[in-house]
Amino acid sequence: MSTVIEQTVEARLVAAAPRMPSIPATLHYDRSDPFAVRMTFPAPATLEGVEVCWTFARDLLAAGLREPEGHGDVRVRPYGYDRTVLEFHAPEGTAVVHVLSGEIRRFLRATGELVPMGLEYRQLDLDHDLAELMRDVL
Repeated sequence: MSTVIEQTVEARLVAAAPRMPSIPATLHYDRSDPFAVRMTFPAPATLEGVEVCWTFARDLLAAGLREPEGHGDVRVRPYGYDRTVLEFHAPEGTAVVHVLSGEIRRFLRATGELVPMGLEYRQLDLDHDLAELMRDVL
């Protein structure tokens, strides 16, 4: 069984212009980091001209489908009947994208089949991680 889920989604960048251009983005989930998801935007879609990747909590993405969630760099909220808004806050500015909620739900279902929500801790090897942290101390 695969330990990684990747799904391309169509994100609509909210800009000052009346038309919101579509940009491809990739949602990524890895069993080895069970609490997190990543959303990656390709270089042509970013102001810096380099690929940009945001990492945030999987449960933030799930909760943001139902009601506004997040107080930090990443915020998620429902928008209308079939869209979800993701806001990415950085010192350079804020990017706001709309993604079809159905695409996010499909991604979350796939991640839930790999690692059920609420059982992420079972993927962690805390003894090994603690030994790695303490290795240089002793």
